[in-house]
Amino acid sequence: MLAIRLQQVTKIYRHRAVEVRAVDGVTADVAAYQFTVITGPSGSGKSTLLQLIGALDRPSSGRIIVAGRDLSRLTPREQDTYRREQVGFVFQDFNLLSNLTALENVLVPFLPVGITAEQRRRAERLLGELGLADRMTHKPRELSGGEQQRVAIARALLKDPDVILADEPTGELDSETGRQVFALLRRLCHDRRTTVVVITHDRSLLESGDRILQMRDGRLVGEVPACGGVGEPAAAADERPPQ
Repeated sequence: MLAIRLQQVTKIYRHRAVEVRAVDGVTADVAAYQFTVITGPSGSGKSTLLQLIGALDRPSSGRIIVAGRDLSRLTPREQDTYRREQVGFVFQDFNLLSNLTALENVLVPFLPVGITAEQRRRAERLLGELGLADRMTHKPRELSGGEQQRVAIARALLKDPDVILADEPTGELDSETGRQVFALLRRLCHDRRTTVVVITHDRSLLESGDRILQMRDGRLVGEVPACGGVGEPAAAADERPPQ
């Protein structure tokens, strides 16, 4: 079963006479409940592609289908609903509000529509499962980097999303804490049956992936087996038609 289908996805930025293809004709399928890692050098288009999958931006051309929904057909209101209910985001800089507690930060996405007692109980349960039962009333400045990222992961999980999109979630962490966060995301992917797509440039973390996609210059150029080494060439990765 597919969670994500990308069909010739392209994103072009224009500034005066300059045209930049941040994402250039990417075609790929991501299986449901798979832990997929996207890697590549800075500027390769990884983060832009993740933003497109999360409907934080629109592609210039191509189609993105997530959990059976064609994102290009969604109205702005439907995009808001998609982001709020179907996708969990985890970012490098945590994006926690400094004046709120850990528990309140987990509940933030639901503030516009109102927080139910059940959501509050679920948030408390998630923080407990992530080892933060005794940190719920602490504010971000009172938490370590790893603890802050776990709060961000709990926030992403609260909506029980179809897909979790994590953009360099270990970028602000030391190597050991980064490995712990990656292991946590992988465990949540399989235990909770959630599709996870993670971006990283840290090659030491690649072995965690069920599938590892490599990008360069906006294009998908191949796959990296978990044991190391580059798989299929760029043409094979980009030109294979969707099934």
